Amino acid sequence: MQKYIKKHSILFLAIILFFTACKKDYGNLNNATVEDLSSNASQSELNNLVSGTESGMRNSLNFYLDDVSIIGRETYRFSGSEPRYVLDLLGANDATLNGSNFYITFPWAAKYRVVKNCNILIQAATNSTHINDAQKKGYIGLARTIKAYQLLLNLNLTYSNGIRVNVADPNHLSPFVTYDAGLAAITSLLDSAKNDFAGASVSFPLAGFVGFSDAAGLTQFNRALAARVSVYQKNWQTALDDLNASFFGLNRNFNIGIYHVFGTGSGDQLNPVFIPQNQTGEVRVAHPSFAAQIAAGDDRIDKTSLRTSPAALSGLSSDRDIWLYTSSTAPIGIIRNEELILIYAEANIQLNNLPEGIKAINVIRNGHGLGSYTGAVTQPALITEMLNQRRYSLFFEGHRWVDLRRYNLLNTLPIDRTGDDVWSLFPLPVTEQ
Repeated sequence: MQKYIKKHSILFLAIILFFTACKKDYGNLNNATVEDLSSNASQSELNNLVSGTESGMRNSLNFYLDDVSIIGRETYRFSGSEPRYVLDLLGANDATLNGSNFYITFPWAAKYRVVKNCNILIQAATNSTHINDAQKKGYIGLARTIKAYQLLLNLNLTYSNGIRVNVADPNHLSPFVTYDAGLAAITSLLDSAKNDFAGASVSFPLAGFVGFSDAAGLTQFNRALAARVSVYQKNWQTALDDLNASFFGLNRNFNIGIYHVFGTGSGDQLNPVFIPQNQTGEVRVAHPSFAAQIAAGDDRIDKTSLRTSPAALSGLSSDRDIWLYTSSTAPIGIIRNEELILIYAEANIQLNNLPEGIKAINVIRNGHGLGSYTGAVTQPALITEMLNQRRYSLFFEGHRWVDLRRYNLLNTLPIDRTGDDVWSLFPLPVTEQ
């Protein structure tokens, strides 16, 4: 059973420049006002803004991943202190999604805090006399790319309820735009950033961009994100063009990419979705269908681990822990080559270049211990196969719910209890009314 959330009119959240939820220490900026930074920031201050922005992307990431993974029937989140994971998010007992609850207010606010930081970074870099024009391009290109990424995550949540795109002036916020207009604005931001990186000099540190921390690498990151947006827009040839300018490669390691990174150092932050195996009380487990429907010999089963005894709550149970992130400092992917290979498969299938689509699918299948594809060579059959490979390759990375929604397949997700619902979108935060 699938229900749709009514729209709410909203007022944009009050957002601060330096987000209190960010736990990593990047120097003392207490003596620097927004006006100081905007008028003539030093390179050290600009670098602090970059580091704070990168760190801020990690805040409330657990809520975002739980949101999309629970509704997408990838996972359960059993919590003795928070029943809304198994009630609201699954629509149990006539429960509905509420715009005042943590599952939308926390990730929504966290993403817009990063957007605010990006806006300040753009203004600060533009007005700084301490850096040259090529360096300015580097800061601005990064800020626009990350801003686009954060807006995309919020749009994934609220879907046709839309997002605000222009929030640079808290006193004159832009109106909400539709889903399609939001994607178009995000694409425009990414394209502007790509142009910024042309001739840019990157002179700032980046923690999760190993191999991609110069202008060329950031351009590849930018185009990888653009390819993701292009498939959301059904711009299939554009997606292939974006891939050609990214770090995509059929013969490259699946895990090449850009990551959120974590550490145990003073003031740093731990992976917020890591839970040790066989925990009780606070548990994150795989939906039973993950193991029940995986092909024999598929090594992606190792993204889960068999528990010594099943976990259960509120009529739900699972015998497999999430074991994708196996330590408190394990990185979380922002975008990886494995996703890009699957985007390549999808775009080619949609363009009816079926042999090339099969080639990419076989790269994924063979890379995970499976034989080559032997099913029907038709577009519908290959779309089904591609979505199945995305299900297992991108498990608990925030894609399944979005994928099935864009193919109008949310009604194929399992209903775990009588009366449960599969939601298609989140309401806008009530604090924005």
